Amino acid sequence: MGARITCIAAAGVVAACHSGPAPLRLGTTYTVQQSGALAVLESLWTGPHLVTVIAPSGQILRAAASGDLDVVITHAPPLEQRLLIGPGHALLRCPLVASRFAVVGPASDPAAVGTATSAAEAFRRIARTGGPFVSRGDSSGTHVKELALWQAAGVKPTPPWYLESGADQVATLHLADERRGYALADLPTYARLGGTLAARVLFAADTTLTNPYTLYVVRRPNLHAATASFASWAMARGRDGILALRLGDGTPAFVTRAGGCGAIGKP
Repeated sequence: MGARITCIAAAGVVAACHSGPAPLRLGTTYTVQQSGALAVLESLWTGPHLVTVIAPSGQILRAAASGDLDVVITHAPPLEQRLLIGPGHALLRCPLVASRFAVVGPASDPAAVGTATSAAEAFRRIARTGGPFVSRGDSSGTHVKELALWQAAGVKPTPPWYLESGADQVATLHLADERRGYALADLPTYARLGGTLAARVLFAADTTLTNPYTLYVVRRPNLHAATASFASWAMARGRDGILALRLGDGTPAFVTRAGGCGAIGKP
């Protein structure tokens, strides 16, 4: 079984997380880690040494574009296009799995988010009521989705009712809970927190809340020999393991995305 080292990226630093022969460097996000999906992949992978770097999607994609990672799993399509695909840094794209986002908040739901007809309307109601709303504010996939929802709602969120945690999903949800506020949550991560939060899922019934995860093999001058085999494995056995994860009500935490891996040409 390949050795695994998990590193938390800080201040853009990805190096110095390993010693010995060059490992396969996987960059992924906090929600992949905190939802339990990363633990599944790490437990099942039996290939070469695997170093996992965890950071918000934006930071992971910038590290990949700089040649510091071999494979990434992210969930920020606009950033993936701008930082990885557009400039020609992606060699292979694999639609891995998808989860769902949800608007969570206090059970009393002063903004009446639970009766909204769309995610955009839910966000308008939060703004109209004056929140509070706690954002990740960190260029993560969750943050990118949140900003798109504010735009769709026609709202520019501002303090004092709009707060930025600058932290990961779990820390952000705990802060929102402490403030009796609202937040955008990755459902699998929220579910793993169990009864530690008073916040409840208030709105999830909108297709715009789909949360797609994509695996990319990074285009580098010297490709790691295991990149292609890792991608194929992740789309088969690795994905099957992720699909076995469940939410608190027993429903699947993740679903399969359509399509297989496809090569990406240089621009």
